Amino acid sequence: MIGEGPVSRRLPFFVLGLGVLVISFGAILARLAQEGGLPSLAIAALRLGIAALVVTPLAWGQSRTVLQSLTRRQLALAAGAGFFLALHFAAWISSLETTSVASSTALVTTNPVWIALASFVLFGERTSRLTLAGIVVSLAGSLMIFWSDASADSGGRAALLGCALALAGSWCFSAYLLIGRRLRAGMPLTAYIWLAYGMAALFLLAGCGIAGVPLSSYRLPAYLAALGMALGPQLLGHTAYNWSLRHVSTTFVGVVTLGEPVGSAFLAWCLFGEAFAPLQAAGFVLSLSGVYLAARGEAR
Repeated sequence: MIGEGPVSRRLPFFVLGLGVLVISFGAILARLAQEGGLPSLAIAALRLGIAALVVTPLAWGQSRTVLQSLTRRQLALAAGAGFFLALHFAAWISSLETTSVASSTALVTTNPVWIALASFVLFGERTSRLTLAGIVVSLAGSLMIFWSDASADSGGRAALLGCALALAGSWCFSAYLLIGRRLRAGMPLTAYIWLAYGMAALFLLAGCGIAGVPLSSYRLPAYLAALGMALGPQLLGHTAYNWSLRHVSTTFVGVVTLGEPVGSAFLAWCLFGEAFAPLQAAGFVLSLSGVYLAARGEAR
């Protein structure tokens, strides 16, 4: 884990870049797990459950005092963050069943719009003009990616249900980031991610029980893909986002996540043959350009 003390000015940007790279594999591993027979809700439960179990010794070893002295407010915030994180993964992973990787990741990363709006309404935050321009440009790129994929003859993968689930996942992730910022400000990183991931895993396990979704008797490759999601995109990728919340704004963290569709769509092209269309390529360029503008605005 990265230390909690003073850091160089560039380190948060490097950590976020690494997080985007790792988390781009999330959609690919989810698709592989689905092809191995794992239901989407089970994939989400295993991803968060394994991640919470792995981080448990570190969290209690480094932050035992903090975890033993949690206030009711902190527990309520942890439950809220975990609830929305669980909804995010349940909705987004389910969207991959009916729409393409490019469309799903493009829609699920529209959260900067909802974060900026909520931050303005709830917290009175202001964003720089460059950051605002980065949001607009990045969202335009994401919309171009979605429009190109939705207009293609893709055999129904761009179904309305999948798009709606991905968009709902974006709303839930926005709520998770906003609640997480309040909780994260008062505790170490390891304690925070153990609480958030653990709460989310409990909600997802309860969902599996209610829906009658078993967690056993699937093929080994499916479980390996779920394990990869827990160790890579979840522990490394999302933890990088969580660590960065103390050093850069929530809005900027949300903007950086717009790099995910680029990496995921490229991997989907390499592994699943989901070819790029000219409009998609233009969208990828716009998305990355928006991240650059937002980085410049945040640095100033």
